[in-house]
Amino acid sequence: MQKARINLASADIGKMNQICDSIKAISDKTGVQMKGPIPLPTKKLKLTTRKSPDGEGKASWERYEMRIHKRLIDLGVDERALRLIMRVPIPEGVDIQIELLD
Repeated sequence: MQKARINLASADIGKMNQICDSIKAISDKTGVQMKGPIPLPTKKLKLTTRKSPDGEGKASWERYEMRIHKRLIDLGVDERALRLIMRVPIPEGVDIQIELLD
């Protein structure tokens, strides 16, 4: 049986959960078997800079962090379900990849 694997990645977890819920609703409506959303490890991008623009003064630091959340969804291939998933509006800042597996 063929499967469609959907990879989701985003810095905003709320938008990603919204897409996961809409894909789950489509699979429930069409009766397609769905596994997931499986949470993958969160990538943390860290950046540390000095607060002071010159070398004088107290050595104080600012720390910034951006988290990239990832989810994996496996769906049974159904032409109608895939067509509905392709029409799901994807917000800006969410990366989605769909690949077909054997």
